[in-house]
Amino acid sequence: MQAFAKWIAIASAVALAAGCGKREDVAPKAEPVKAAVATEQPLKIGFVYVSPVSDAGWTTQHNAGREQMAKALGPRISTSFVEKVPEGADAERVIRDLAQQGHKLIFTTSFGFMNPTLKVAEEFKDVRFEHATGYKTASNVNTYNARFYEGRYLAGMIAGRMTKTGTLGYVAAFPIPEVLQGINAFVLGARATNPKVRLRVVWINTWYDPGKERDAANTLIGQGADVVTHHTDSTAVVAAAEEKRKMAVAYHSNMAKFGPNAQLVAVTHHWGDYYTQRARAALDGTWSVAPVWGGMKDGFIRLQGLADNLPPELVEAVKARQEEIRAGKFHPFTAPLKSNDGKEILASGSLDDAQLGAMNYYVEGVIGKVPVGGN
Repeated sequence: MQAFAKWIAIASAVALAAGCGKREDVAPKAEPVKAAVATEQPLKIGFVYVSPVSDAGWTTQHNAGREQMAKALGPRISTSFVEKVPEGADAERVIRDLAQQGHKLIFTTSFGFMNPTLKVAEEFKDVRFEHATGYKTASNVNTYNARFYEGRYLAGMIAGRMTKTGTLGYVAAFPIPEVLQGINAFVLGARATNPKVRLRVVWINTWYDPGKERDAANTLIGQGADVVTHHTDSTAVVAAAEEKRKMAVAYHSNMAKFGPNAQLVAVTHHWGDYYTQRARAALDGTWSVAPVWGGMKDGFIRLQGLADNLPPELVEAVKARQEEIRAGKFHPFTAPLKSNDGKEILASGSLDDAQLGAMNYYVEGVIGKVPVGGN
């Protein structure tokens, strides 16, 4: 995969309750380089992961990107990673440790790593930092993100068409704009194929906790949802749908092997091309701060694992809409838009990036209220 009432306001409220992971070196140690430019020694590149490297999920996709980068650049680089790092003081310690050990390019891959990254970057001006899903930059800190909502809209089209109860379920981590974009795009896509669909959300206030994720999925199924999805890191929601003989939309990775009968489609994330590009820039001395928010046209987001039993006309409709998104001819958040309490959000046009980045509401079709302060 795969980041609090508003994008800025909630940043200080997120602290992930997970155990700190151990560092795993995947290449020989290299002498520290004076700058992120081509030298005789390999460039040391570090990654900080919020959840464990596993068979599928947010961290799995980032690690796959690291491996793709390592394969593409070979002996010019060496990489290492630290997994299961809580957002907060532990993250700052881990990031600083990587910098002290000579890593000259460091990728920090969770929203709550933003402030720790900036703090360490201030101390290590000769190190380049790349922070995933954040919005704060510095002279040596860049940000990168994906337009997850594009894939969510398309998956919603499938869920809306396939539901029999008219109720969808969504297991969500924290009420930040990134997550709310996904929730709202999903229900908008669903209502494009089934205007009567309603979406229920359960917030679990953690990115990774398979037990909580499973419990939340079962709660939603108990409330009538026959299609469930998630913005959390594990495969638990898809597995719960499989056990309950319901349907699921996977997120971050293709999770068909965990829900061979349940999975309708997966919204997957792909970071390898970006990581390779940024590492090359560091090696060549052309790295600069240039925030990126890439979408389907950039290859950051894809639909994978389409179920065999989907109606052919639905598949064709989704593919056609996907091409419109890639070509910039369709935006998931296009007027008229109203919040689920009837307030007008947009009378004409489409939401711009600033409006997307400040999203703190549910659109029509979502049941309930957005939690305040992540509670």
